[in-house]
Amino acid sequence: MEKQFPKISVIDNDGNLVDEQYKEQLTKEFVQQLYTQILRVRTFDRKAISLQRQGRLGTYAPFEGQEAAQVGSAMALEKDDWLFPTYRDHAATMTFGHSLPTIFIYWNGRVEGCVPPEGKKIFPPAVPIATQLPHATGAALAEKRRGTKNAAICYFGDGATSEGDFHEGMNFASVFKAPVVFFNQNNSFAISVPIEKQMNSETIAQKSVAYGIPGVRVDGNDIFAVYFETKKALDRARAGEGPTLIEAVTWRYGAHTTADDPTKYRDQSLSEKKRKESDPVVRLQRFMQKEGYWEDAWATEVQEQMNAEIEEAVKEMEAYKAPDVNDMFDYVFEKPTWTIEEQKKEIIGTNRGDA
Repeated sequence: MEKQFPKISVIDNDGNLVDEQYKEQLTKEFVQQLYTQILRVRTFDRKAISLQRQGRLGTYAPFEGQEAAQVGSAMALEKDDWLFPTYRDHAATMTFGHSLPTIFIYWNGRVEGCVPPEGKKIFPPAVPIATQLPHATGAALAEKRRGTKNAAICYFGDGATSEGDFHEGMNFASVFKAPVVFFNQNNSFAISVPIEKQMNSETIAQKSVAYGIPGVRVDGNDIFAVYFETKKALDRARAGEGPTLIEAVTWRYGAHTTADDPTKYRDQSLSEKKRKESDPVVRLQRFMQKEGYWEDAWATEVQEQMNAEIEEAVKEMEAYKAPDVNDMFDYVFEKPTWTIEEQKKEIIGTNRGDA
C-alpha cells in the first residue's frame, strides 16, 4: 500500500526543490509569508511550555515538529471555511486567525478560550478522540445545502483512526459528498501507543479506499507539499466532488502533554535524529537560502516581532481574572446530576460558590 500511496514531497530535507511544477508559485513573498507563520507558531509553542513550567499556564499539549503540517494546511483555507481542531492544533488555529491571548486563556482553564474571533468558524478543540469528524462532516454538509462554496478541514491524530467516530464521519461524508478535508497528522504515537500496535494498515491514507474517496500521503514536514495537496483537496471539495483523506507523516519532538514523560515509552534519541534530518523550520530555511530568499536582517526582525507579539499576548492572558471553578460543574448537564452536585460540594464547599 505504500507504493499505492507514496509520500509526496516538494522539497527534500536539504531544501532542494524536487517537484518543479510548483517552482513559479514559490515566490519570495509567499515563501517568506510561510516562514513568518511557521516561526510564529514555534515561538508560541516554546513560550507556552515555559509558562507551564513556571506555573503560569495549565497542562499544555505541545506541537513542535508538526508545524509544517498545521501551518501549511491552514494556509490553504479560505476565510469563510470551517476548522475543526484537536487539543494539539493551535498552530493551525493561529494560522487561520485565532487570537493568541484567547489560545493562552484556553490553556489556563477559561471557557472564553473556546470562543474564536468574530467571523471565524473555528470549533472548540476536541479533547475526546475523533468526535470532531462527524461534526466537521455535518458543518460541511450544511454549507453544501446552503449552496455556498465553503469547505471544512478536520484535524486528528493517528490514534483517532482506531475510533468509531472516524469511520462514521468518513462514511457519512463519502455518502453525501460533503465538502470536507480529513487531515490526519500521523506522528506515530497515540499518546504512548506506537502506530504499529494499534493498526495493521501500512498507511492511514489507504483507509480512504473503504469509503470510495481519494487518499493522499504527504510529507508532513514539507510545508509546500502540505499546502499544495491540501489546496487541491479543498478545491475538489468546493467543486462538489466530496471529501479527501490526507495523511501528513510527521513527528512530535516532545511529550504528548506537559503532564507526560515520553522517555517512559519512546527512545528520545529518535526525536533528536529527526530534528537534525527533517526539522520543518530548518528545512524551509534551507530552501530559502538556496533560492536567495533568506536575509539575516529580515529573519532577525521577524523573530523580534514574534517575540513582542507573544509577550503582549501573555500580558493580556495574565490580566484576566482567575478561572471560575464552578464552570466545570455547571455546564456539563442542563440540570446537574446528584453526582455532579456532590463533587461540587466536595471541591468548593456548600458556601463557596464564588471560589
